Order: sequence, then structure tokens, then C-alpha cells
Amino acid sequence: MGHAFAALTAHRAAQANGGRFLLRIEDIDTTRCRPEYEQAIKDDLLWLGLEFEEPVRRQSEHFADYAAALTALDERGLLYPCFCTRKEIADEIARAAEAPHGPDGPLYPGTCRHLPPEVRQARLAAGQSFALRFDIAKAVATLTRPLTFVEQGAGPAGETGEQIVHPALFGDVVLARKELPASYHLAVVIDDALQGVTLVTRGNDLFHATHVQRLLQACLGYAPPTYAHHRLILDDSGKKFSKRDRSVTLESLRRAGATPQSIKERLGWRAA
Repeated sequence: MGHAFAALTAHRAAQANGGRFLLRIEDIDTTRCRPEYEQAIKDDLLWLGLEFEEPVRRQSEHFADYAAALTALDERGLLYPCFCTRKEIADEIARAAEAPHGPDGPLYPGTCRHLPPEVRQARLAAGQSFALRFDIAKAVATLTRPLTFVEQGAGPAGETGEQIVHPALFGDVVLARKELPASYHLAVVIDDALQGVTLVTRGNDLFHATHVQRLLQACLGYAPPTYAHHRLILDDSGKKFSKRDRSVTLESLRRAGATPQSIKERLGWRAA
């Protein structure tokens, strides 16, 4: 249901502004993504009457784009390898008297940020698993002026209009792992730039992610798109629909006899 609401919002914006409606398959984690999931998304959109441009961009086919961006950031000294396990990070946070928090909880404490170069090289040479983290403080130091982004929709607290960027909101986020070529933050920033996206439409649970993504755009020399965050689709208990909870899906509603128009009305759309 969530992707349908975002798609309807984006499709209406594209029609109103003479734009293009793009579908992107975010399948970086190839161990969890399957062709049938992609087909289900396409089936849902086509059933709703939303046609999208082909070919569809699949992130799994563009790992070279993400690698090039990581190289560019690394050459500027904006990345560092982090060898901490999730348990080690949790233990470090637990030991801290006042661990800083962000929208998703406690922030990474920076354990590996200042490792001596020889220690880093030894661990890398030994094949130790690592994540590449974005050095937020160094990145902010490269800026010549404060960053902003334009919100056409509304964030979770009703934020709209020009927004001041707070780059440190998520701390030194992971941009890639040894076994995963790019994080969500990095991939969407590059995809948006390469696809010429001018308006990003998504749920307001991703509103705060715009802050770190705006910093990445600045460091990579990309012009920022405009953003339009929308309300989330919630169940009767006020919880966001989730595949993990086996929530209601468009497929299940179709099988139960729902029509495209009834779905649009349920999501707040009325016939023009």
C-alpha cells in the first residue's frame, strides 16, 4: 500500500507539471530481492493505471556508478573503514554516559574514525569485514555555506518550504559494506542525479534522511531535487503497513474484489 500511495502522488505531480513518471527498483541487496517481487510492484502500478517509462532502472545493474562515487569521496578523505560489529557498537553506546541520538536511535560513537593508518591497513590486509562510513565532520568542513532543501509536501511534524540541513543528524552513516556495494543513502542520491530526477516523492518516514542525502549531493557536486514527503498509510492500530508484518497488500485487496478506483479513494484520491 505504501508504494502505491507514493506512486499515485508522484504520478499526479508528473502529470501536473509535464514531467516524467519513473519507477526504480532498489535491489542492491541481491540476496533478498527476487524477480517476482519486482513483477508484483509493476503489476500493482499497472492495475492502478500508472504507466512508467521503460527500461526501469535497477540498482543491481549499476554497481559501477556507486563504486565511482565512493572512490570520489574516498579521494577527498571523506570515508573511513569501520571494523566494529553491531554488538561492539551497542556495547560502546551502553558504556557512554550520554550517547547522542538521531531519528533512528543512538548514533555511531566514532570508534574507528581515528584509527592509525597502519592499523587500518593491517585489518584490511587481513580481510576483516568492514563498513565504509561517511565522515560527516570532514564533509561539513568542505562546505562554503549552509545547505538547504525545498519541501513541497510535509514532514512528520508538518515541515514545509525551505528547510535548513542538519548534516550530523544521523552521525557517520554507512555508505557501503565489504559485502554490499552501496547503502540506500548513497544509491538514491546517485540514481536521482543520473536519472535527472527533479522531484522526489516518498513517505515522511524518510523526511529526515534528506539531511544526510543533501550533504552527499553537495560533496558529489549534484544539484538537489525538490522533495515532496507525504503521510504514511497506517493500519487500524496506527502502525505503518509492513511486509514483515504481512500487512494488507494491493494483491490481497485485488483478490478480495477491490477496484482501482476504490483503492484511490481509500488513499484519499477522488476522480477528477
